[in-house]
Amino acid sequence: MLNDTRIRNATKKANPYKLTDEKGLYIEIRPTGAKLWRYRYRIDGKENVYAMGEYCRDALTPGHISLEEARRRRATARELVRQGRHPAQQRDASKAAQQAQNANTFESVARDWLAENAKRWTPRHLETIKRALEGEVFPDIGALPIRSEAEVFAAAILAIMKRVANYAPVKAISLRQWCSAVFCYGVRNLRAGFDPTTVLRGAVNRPDVKHKTPLTKDQISHLSRQLAESTLTPATRIALQLLMLLFVRPSELRKAEWAEFDLQAGEWRIPAARMKKRELHVVPLSPQAITLLRELHDLTGERTYLFPNVRQPKTCMSETTLNQALRRLGYHLKFSAHGFRATATSVLHEFGYPEHLIELSLAHKERNATKAAYNQYQYFAERRDLLNTWAGMVEQWAAGNKVVPIRRTAA
Repeated sequence: MLNDTRIRNATKKANPYKLTDEKGLYIEIRPTGAKLWRYRYRIDGKENVYAMGEYCRDALTPGHISLEEARRRRATARELVRQGRHPAQQRDASKAAQQAQNANTFESVARDWLAENAKRWTPRHLETIKRALEGEVFPDIGALPIRSEAEVFAAAILAIMKRVANYAPVKAISLRQWCSAVFCYGVRNLRAGFDPTTVLRGAVNRPDVKHKTPLTKDQISHLSRQLAESTLTPATRIALQLLMLLFVRPSELRKAEWAEFDLQAGEWRIPAARMKKRELHVVPLSPQAITLLRELHDLTGERTYLFPNVRQPKTCMSETTLNQALRRLGYHLKFSAHGFRATATSVLHEFGYPEHLIELSLAHKERNATKAAYNQYQYFAERRDLLNTWAGMVEQWAAGNKVVPIRRTAA
């Protein structure tokens, strides 16, 4: 029988030679000095050799096998031979099955699910789900085989939900729903055997939040001063200030690209593909907005997006960034980034501005397509006046000055 001392002392020769252990196990010494484990066996009267790997006393290197481990593998191989099965074939089959399992991860199934739904979802909806999964879910469970234990997935997804719920409860609930859809897709395609998220229904309660509750004029004044004095990153501060001035949706601002802006003309042309109503929307830029944009251009003007993602600069700002910033300023569950639109609407109605100008500025769709295109350009000068006046009022409130409403008559 072999021992480690005998194997270590074996020197290379001009031709290969063997050191025999017992029960078909031996080590082959190659002219290169390599010491390779072999197991000789017979099936149906035919001799075969099973290559098990290279010798190493401590077996610390992948593919290297100690004497003790070689004997264990020989015992396993002998049992397979008794069953009429070739050890090498069994090893290859197990390796292929493991590789298939490793490739069939949660992330791979999720991306196939996204691809299947891409044609029936809007690009905006697809991007929202994709970014949420990539940002919150894949880092934790993306590499797990989708057939892992239900308890493993349930615990991991619950931890994700609880973490996200601290700043975005509705998003946490959506993440569970999207993960559930991925598992159901996997079950339908025989890639998964269960949906472990069913036990997590109700793990996070949907908050009773009025996201569009407008700010009062005093609150606008207070928030404006907070933003000016805050420790938020300059880009995040400017994003919130622009939302206050421009009436656009947060997603439209987050995904804004510098190529869409003409600061000289004072215009921002938002492509139809990024608008909720799928129509081009031209935003007049007030002097105050242009000043902010020039400040921002010094920071991100070399990028595609006005607000690039800090971790992934080739993508835009995360959808949670602005609401997290408002949370830091004390507006958690009281006001959201989307509420700036309702704020402007409420105050401008109070000041007597015509409803059709406010609606056009908000990019609310006109039912008659011809009339919508006509209004977009006919009232552009009036809309510019509206946004300029609004920016002036916000500036005055921020300075602590009182603005007296001037009642406007409908045009």
